[in-house]
Amino acid sequence: MSGNHHNQTTDFYEAMDKWKCIAATNAVRTRFDEMPKFDEGLYDLGSNIYAWMVPNGSWGESNAGLITGKGDSLLVDTLWDLKYTRAMLDAMHSLTDETPIKYVVNTHSDGDHFFGNELVSHAEIIASKACYKELIATKPGSMVLFGKAGKLFSTLKLFGGDAAGHWFRNMVAPYDFKEINHTPPNRTFQDKLKLDVGGREIQLMQVKPSHTRGDVLVYVPDGRTLFTGDILFIESTPVMWAGPLDNWLAALDYILAMEVDIIVPGHGPVTDKAGVRMVKKYWDYLNDQVPRCYEAGMSARDASYDIVLNDDFSRQPFANWNSPERIMTNVYTMYRHLEGNTDSPKAPELINILRKQALLASKLPDAQPAVMRRP
Repeated sequence: MSGNHHNQTTDFYEAMDKWKCIAATNAVRTRFDEMPKFDEGLYDLGSNIYAWMVPNGSWGESNAGLITGKGDSLLVDTLWDLKYTRAMLDAMHSLTDETPIKYVVNTHSDGDHFFGNELVSHAEIIASKACYKELIATKPGSMVLFGKAGKLFSTLKLFGGDAAGHWFRNMVAPYDFKEINHTPPNRTFQDKLKLDVGGREIQLMQVKPSHTRGDVLVYVPDGRTLFTGDILFIESTPVMWAGPLDNWLAALDYILAMEVDIIVPGHGPVTDKAGVRMVKKYWDYLNDQVPRCYEAGMSARDASYDIVLNDDFSRQPFANWNSPERIMTNVYTMYRHLEGNTDSPKAPELINILRKQALLASKLPDAQPAVMRRP
């Protein structure tokens, strides 16, 4: 690890110390049995804005938020299963007893940002129209199948099946998807929506297809605070299911131009615009490398290996981020757009991409989460 990278990492995690954790879960290990780089729990960000923070920002270790006004509040996202969503809502009780949750905003269609919706189904649950379309097709049962696919792969010793199976199984192991009632939003919008939350204006802004097809930013102007969903992963490798990359870069530039000081990412520690610039560096790097590999006639799989296992990559400030193998999905998405194909891959193709991602993970033994590497 270079000194430069070490300082950058330390800065983001040390910055968490300035926020007070008012309701900690006291978890001594992360979901993936690692040392937490900050405390899990509810943080007071000032201005009656709170963030539910989950270390270390890997699969399903997602953040959420609560914005309170006079008499009611808005919840930003629920979590990947009912147990963890319930723990979050219990920790928020002292606030939501006074200011009941009137609105829930699902920032996008990944299950770790909406599978807990049934526990707040009394509220108005809001998402972008594009998010809603994807969200109604994202069923908790698909994650149960993920675990089953992992068991199946594990029986196949050929072609690295055991390593792939290990990765799939360990991704879903900390979570229980069986009892979840799929609860989609009951209100949708396009582009922008202003909400009144107890006399406070909250602005919802949809960005163009990036991480998913319907990502939404939640902006609190009077607190100069922004919840980005998965447009930002801090100290964790971002994953692009939808794209194109130009849209994601435009969304990051949009955030950099906003009047905002405090930024809560979908995964990883609370940040500011320095964190946005770091994510931009990652995508700029891929934007430089991937077309080069494409023009050279490399397959998306080979390009992923070529980039991430290169000495040049290891010197970059993002080299030690959680889950570097996600580059596999990112390169496949970028290749599709380079070929002029904007369709999302069907389930079997996506499983195959993730299988290749799992095999790449086994070539990165020092990366986190360690439990998802080769057994």
